[in-house]
Amino acid sequence: MPTLIVLRHAKAVAGLGIPDVDRTLTDRGRRDAAAAGEWLRANDLVPDRVLCSIAARTRETLERLEVGGDVHFEARIYDNDPGDLLALVNETPDDVGRLLLVGHNPSVHELVHNLTGQAPDAFPTCALAVIGLPDGWGDARPGAGTLVTTRTPKG
Repeated sequence: MPTLIVLRHAKAVAGLGIPDVDRTLTDRGRRDAAAAGEWLRANDLVPDRVLCSIAARTRETLERLEVGGDVHFEARIYDNDPGDLLALVNETPDDVGRLLLVGHNPSVHELVHNLTGQAPDAFPTCALAVIGLPDGWGDARPGAGTLVTTRTPKG
């Protein structure tokens, strides 16, 4: 059964005077991303493939995770449309067992909700959701997934 890990980027600096795509992480964001990586490794959830937004804050989050995998940077994730995120999941090769998608709210929160029919009320920075997809990547669709667990930096 394929496993999708959806991760919102860690806490980024305010956008005053900085193009949104160039915003980097705060000190707290760097700590939270490193802790999320430790959690993924400890729970045997290291991805085979990673889809990451092109934004600096998502790239830095991914770097701090230290989980490796076959990494692909996708502008469609930065565009923040849940339909595009689902399309990217559907395009995942069948030989991938675990896929990590690193993106932005509100689309990552909506993706979790759409795939599972349930999601936490909030999806703060560096929150992640682990979703089981019983029928494969190409068959991922609203309601087809099972929410296995969620994790936030604060508990």
